[in-house]
Amino acid sequence: MTAAYIQQPTGKTTVGYLDIRNNGGADRLLSVRTSVGGTVVLRAPVRPQTAPVIMHTVPDILIPADSMVRLVPDSYHLLITGAGPMQGGTDITLRLTFAHAGTITILALVTNPASGGSSYFLN
Repeated sequence: MTAAYIQQPTGKTTVGYLDIRNNGGADRLLSVRTSVGGTVVLRAPVRPQTAPVIMHTVPDILIPADSMVRLVPDSYHLLITGAGPMQGGTDITLRLTFAHAGTITILALVTNPASGGSSYFLN
């Protein structure tokens, strides 16, 4: 269903990226919780494909039927604040809550942005 990684925090916030594959009807990602606590908000660009990229918090992310939605740096992604310690190379649990599919639990690899931070943990 998902490939996910979380960048190791460099301050009080960090970001999460993942691919969400939907093999069914249209759905919406409503919220995300982590095993390390904190608050997770869903972020999106104010004007997609426009520079500079200005982000804002959104209440949900549409997951169209029979599609893959990528949460990536300049598009939809997760913003995590106030979480507990996360070390590069370790896994954390993400609980994704969808309007129709309910709650799905996945593992996400914590990566260090200083060393590339672009590997995926496949679930």
